[in-house]
Amino acid sequence: MLNDPRSHGLWEKTAAEPPVTSPLAGAVSADVVIVGGGYTGLSSALHLAEAGSEVVLLEAKEIGFGGAGRNVGLINAGMWVMPDDLPGVLGPLHGERLLELLGNAPKLVMELIDRHAIASELERSGTLHCAVGAEGLKEIEARAAQWSARGAPVTLLDAAETARRIGSDVYTGSLLDMRAGTLQPLAYARGLGHAAVKAGVAIHTSSPVIATERNGSRWTVKTENGEVSADWIIVATDAYSTGPFEQVRNEQVYLPYFNFATVPLGHNLRQSILPGREGAWDTKDILSSFRMDQAGRLVFGSVGALRNTGLAVHKGWAKRALKRLFPMIGDVEFECEWYGQIGMTDNALPRFHKFAPGVIGFSGYNGRGIAPGTVFGRTLAEHILGRLSEADLPLPLTSPTEPSFRALKELWYEAGAQVAHFADARF
Repeated sequence: MLNDPRSHGLWEKTAAEPPVTSPLAGAVSADVVIVGGGYTGLSSALHLAEAGSEVVLLEAKEIGFGGAGRNVGLINAGMWVMPDDLPGVLGPLHGERLLELLGNAPKLVMELIDRHAIASELERSGTLHCAVGAEGLKEIEARAAQWSARGAPVTLLDAAETARRIGSDVYTGSLLDMRAGTLQPLAYARGLGHAAVKAGVAIHTSSPVIATERNGSRWTVKTENGEVSADWIIVATDAYSTGPFEQVRNEQVYLPYFNFATVPLGHNLRQSILPGREGAWDTKDILSSFRMDQAGRLVFGSVGALRNTGLAVHKGWAKRALKRLFPMIGDVEFECEWYGQIGMTDNALPRFHKFAPGVIGFSGYNGRGIAPGTVFGRTLAEHILGRLSEADLPLPLTSPTEPSFRALKELWYEAGAQVAHFADARF
């Protein structure tokens, strides 16, 4: 997108075309105006339109331009925070609500894909959270026990079974989560866009919001060449927020994350590396993730930005790491490379904000945008439709607050990932 092959990489290369859209021109009216064309905004738009609401969605760039089109494509359940810790952070009411909602969130993603026939390379084989060493094994053992106590279909796998499923013996075990899976993330976003347009949503791309104004009981949302009058505004811009809602971006610390995609692997390699098509990531602080796409490309990623000296450092590390993980793969050739920014909140949990009367949004997905974004989009729609009161929402109301030393932390994450990958000659 925008003539930058490192923004969306493989996903832009292999995704179906988005729906035909155009910039907003002139004045229009709607029940709800949605700012942001990622998973949350598109899910909100689709669910509202299917319930009969008139919806206009404004996207500053293109559908899926932000985190929706740059990530690994893991449809994960839950968040990074341990399940038993959530009630302590959010309180028992919201903690248990959020666990239930996000635990079942991948199911909604898969149902939408099925219902709207979205060609998104969906794999329903689960994910593997891979333990590195004894400490990593303790972590996934705790996660397994806590999710199992809540009835989740998770299984703790020993080192031998993990090696069989991954095709590598470097891990001490893994946690298989059958709620989860993988997909082509940009294709999913574009598919939601097609479904929303079919349901009656007016989507306007290349239409950044420059101002909002309250007029009586309604809002006016302005772009350079048009404006929308509506009763409600949904803010669905998350970590890529600019303009009037830049405060959403400012309450998150950017954590850069890159991906490399190999050329399609041969038949024998596909039978030995992730033969069950699970998505995988490990327990290291500077984690690695890997999964296969439909054509047999191995998509491998980690923390870091592919710019300046980071490009050579991270590419060199990725080749070494893959050779250590999968010696049979030989010298690795990458077909695509790309990176984006994960928005991290100070407690690694999402937020619900009411920016003004009738102006609401969820944000702060901490690297887990696919399932949470989809289910939070539906939740916002249900709230506007009167099916969920504010008291029934899965998160308490909070105000955006900028974390201390945000800019310094962002520099540290980018530079620190380079240092770690440069120094890690093994893996």
